[in-house]
Amino acid sequence: MEFTKTTFKNSSGVTISGRIDLPADRQPLAYALFAHCFTCTKNLRAITHICRALTNEGIAVLRFDFTGLGSSEGDFSETNLSSNIQDLVDAANFMGENFESPAILIGHSLGGAAVLHAGSKIDSTRAVVTIAAPADPANIKNRITDSWEKIEKQGQAEISIGGRPFTVKKQFLEDLEQVQMKKAIRNLRKPLLIFHSPTDNIVDAENAAIIFKAAFHPKSFISLDKADHLLSKETDANYVGSMIAAWAKKYVDIPEKRNWVEDPGDNRIMARTGETLYRTDIIANGHHIIADEPKSVGGANLGPSPYDLLVSGLGACTCMTLRMYADRKKWPVESISVELKHRKIHANECETCETKAGRLDKIDLEIQIKGDIDDEQRKRMLEIAEKCPVHRTLHSEIITEAKLKDTGN
Repeated sequence: MEFTKTTFKNSSGVTISGRIDLPADRQPLAYALFAHCFTCTKNLRAITHICRALTNEGIAVLRFDFTGLGSSEGDFSETNLSSNIQDLVDAANFMGENFESPAILIGHSLGGAAVLHAGSKIDSTRAVVTIAAPADPANIKNRITDSWEKIEKQGQAEISIGGRPFTVKKQFLEDLEQVQMKKAIRNLRKPLLIFHSPTDNIVDAENAAIIFKAAFHPKSFISLDKADHLLSKETDANYVGSMIAAWAKKYVDIPEKRNWVEDPGDNRIMARTGETLYRTDIIANGHHIIADEPKSVGGANLGPSPYDLLVSGLGACTCMTLRMYADRKKWPVESISVELKHRKIHANECETCETKAGRLDKIDLEIQIKGDIDDEQRKRMLEIAEKCPVHRTLHSEIITEAKLKDTGN
């Protein structure tokens, strides 16, 4: 996915830091707005995975740091759920002015409580998603029982969450107690998707049942079996993102057919990596391909490696060339398959190679041809296999020229 860092002013004049994640291969089909969990930031790894899954389906996502958190300005101790809700409304207005108003609101944990309130305040909202959201945000004070008495007496206290210190004032907790969640849920009147784990030890799964019961139809619930509150497992976060995209298509105008980037017509292929790890999005002839490295070398194994793609090109070209040849000869060939394996060998292992030192690349091809053809025809097909265009390219002198593109910066 591509991304653009951005900032906007909230209604209090505070500068809010955000980023909008965009599909790498096309114009966005819809826009979503993401609200992170209590004291988290937009850069929580689970959020990144969810956003990537959404952008893969053509959905752009704006995620931002609430006031006083992450890279946003402001004093966290002066914030509360009400101010978070207003930040969401301000973010939606910013999106409408600069991109497109959000059709989907997504909230994680306390962010889920915030989107349940904001959904009725943002006119463009077509669907709302909560992940591990509390049905009664006031219960958050149970997590800071050791500091509750001090907050009552002194008006504030420093608490530690995730190893980080935060100052919480009495007004924050008073605001939570005044929030009318059931009323907000019933006023939502938008399609609602609820995610929750039965093993969540931060926000009990009973909260999901309460939210579900209070909401009007259409409403859906998905159990995140064995997931933790923060969706720390990549597979859980990816699952959430892909399920949101599939569910949202029922309620948001998202075309089923992928709007792939048109072929520029000059044989260009675009490869683009993100800000972390090795996942690379490739646009080839208007088609989207994901490349990655195996986990054993630090990748996420989300797609074939560069060598996999290289060898795959040879395999595809071999199959196509043999298919064309058999069709032209009108031979009764039913199917052709090629199994390839790439490896490095020592040059002295190759008796016919000119290179005698160092290591060489060796690609083994095993070709299977199904059909009623004789041995002579099969022998001829093997000869043709070694004449496919990619095979010839790999055996010819290749010139590559790299240069830096002027980005205007």
